[in-house]
Amino acid sequence: MTTAYLLLTLLAAAGAGLAQRPSPAKWALEMQPPTAPPGSKVTARLQAHIDGGWHLYSLTTPKGGPNPTTIKLAESVVVEDFRVFEPQPKRAFDPNFNLDAETYEGAPAFLIEVALKKDAAAGPSQITAEVRYQMCNDRFCLPPVTRAVTATLAVDASAKAGAFAAPAGYIEAKPGAVATTTSRNPASAGDSQGLALFLVAAFGFGLAAIFTPCVFPMIPITMSYFLNRPSGTRRDSLTQALIFCLGIIVLFSGLGLLATAILGPFGIVQLGSNPWVNGLIAVIFLIFGLSLLGAFELTIPSSVLTGMDRVSQKGGTLGSLAMGLTFSLASFACVGPFMGTLLAASVGNGGLRPLLGMVTFASGLALPFFFLAVFPSTLKKMPKSGGWLERVKVVMGFIILAAMLKYLSSVDQVLQWNVLTRERFLAAWIVLFAMAGLYLLGYVRLEGLPKDERLGLGRLLIGMFFVGFAISLAPGMFDAKLGELDAYVPLPTGSGFSTDGSGSQAPVGWMKNQLPQALEQASREGKQVLVNFTGYACTNCHWMKANMFTRPEIRQAMQGFVLVELYTDGTDEASRSNQQLEEKTFGTVAIPYYAIYNANGKVLASFPGLTRNPQEFLAFLSSPPANTISFESTDRNRVSSHSLPCLPEHRG
Repeated sequence: MTTAYLLLTLLAAAGAGLAQRPSPAKWALEMQPPTAPPGSKVTARLQAHIDGGWHLYSLTTPKGGPNPTTIKLAESVVVEDFRVFEPQPKRAFDPNFNLDAETYEGAPAFLIEVALKKDAAAGPSQITAEVRYQMCNDRFCLPPVTRAVTATLAVDASAKAGAFAAPAGYIEAKPGAVATTTSRNPASAGDSQGLALFLVAAFGFGLAAIFTPCVFPMIPITMSYFLNRPSGTRRDSLTQALIFCLGIIVLFSGLGLLATAILGPFGIVQLGSNPWVNGLIAVIFLIFGLSLLGAFELTIPSSVLTGMDRVSQKGGTLGSLAMGLTFSLASFACVGPFMGTLLAASVGNGGLRPLLGMVTFASGLALPFFFLAVFPSTLKKMPKSGGWLERVKVVMGFIILAAMLKYLSSVDQVLQWNVLTRERFLAAWIVLFAMAGLYLLGYVRLEGLPKDERLGLGRLLIGMFFVGFAISLAPGMFDAKLGELDAYVPLPTGSGFSTDGSGSQAPVGWMKNQLPQALEQASREGKQVLVNFTGYACTNCHWMKANMFTRPEIRQAMQGFVLVELYTDGTDEASRSNQQLEEKTFGTVAIPYYAIYNANGKVLASFPGLTRNPQEFLAFLSSPPANTISFESTDRNRVSSHSLPCLPEHRG
């Protein structure tokens, strides 16, 4: 839900309280029939009459949206139990909440099936329905209110017992039931889009791994095993090729399942900001990167390969499966970096991503083998192995080392070593990408690798791309913005950027982990406090600082606040306290998370997660009235961060 919308709700609440404005909804309760015997069932018809232009929300309103209507019966000496039925609501997209909301207008009637006690005393009894609801129009919402409506039911043993039957179009509103919704929340969309992109990348990595020196030369040998079987038919060849591919998928899927089983109980997302996990990933990437550059060779023990190869020689289903496993193990030196990159990427997210990533990666790696088994004539058209494979391997090494620096930077920031500063980080990236480009262009040679052949157009263009990319990073060393890349590199000292790329503008002044001092300063200066729950290793936090806070209109709006950053992903006591404060106040530990406090420490507005819409964030900064309104966080404020979040959401 947008912060501006919340503030409009609060303004409406204040106005309603002062003016005692009557509710735009009137309620009436009618018992049908008005007389019933003990132990029977009757219908309580709760009729609403809603003023024009207003609406209220269904009992099955999706979570994360507006307050759902709730209906219950007050305790009664004659009522045993009850069930509530609601008519079909109007379902439409509500931009205030970024989801499909369910509403009622006009005169909806809710039905309550009332089961009377078998020993209900004869005579008239009061049946009271309590309805809690929120009214909204196209401009603002009133705060939720509770109304009690009473009707009289006469209990008479001689009365005819009736039967309850819900009319067509009515559904039971069971406790805790909510309708499914197609949420248009940016965070939710970002999560689904992020998973889709992750799987596309995993499949692409599998296909790319084919073109490595450990895999590509093995294709003709492997395919001859299926296509040149002395007594096998074409169908048998396809079957064995399929089993071979299954062996590849089984091995890598097993690794993904193992990672999910190990990391899952500890919370994959929490581990994503853990400095020790990031440090381990950095070491693994360093080993892979140096191996690809020829410093040493990573190999599976020969005894394991020999044993698997012996099984594969037996032929048949078991042999083809074992051959797939052997192939996967033998290609580990080149495939490992792809696999490590995917597993490292899945550490930043929860769920089954390690398993899904490995299954998708293995499918991409195995698909070309099955394709060649179906179309064996394609083998003759494939390029021969040569120096281009070594160039692919070396360039991969430089890229893996660049990725290693990203994880090492997370360790540096969380532990606050301040060794790998923005300038040093970008200098290292410039060297690595420039070396990759110059290597492709033939200006750099690595010991032990063959001399490059004639420089072709493709290699020229790719080499120039790497060199150009390295040059484009240079302005970032002088605090110029790098756009989307700023989310992945350390921020300048003070978290400030120039708006014109010159680095001349002073950074925005943020207090660090000093909320009490910020509140005191706000009281002295008559300002409000903008609190930024953030993280040292939070990619989305970095993006907001680099690309949102530096916009002139946002920077100008921030000048009216006392600014304080509360880091939640560090290893110190302050980070733990900040995380506890965020969870207690807002019901989430997702970052980034922004809140506006008045000088008395009351929350005026909150804004969860990353946004790429400057007007949306500007509306949040401009929304609160000066130190007059506060609100408490409710379940509907507990929004999961994006798109790609840095920490998980906990619901209390």
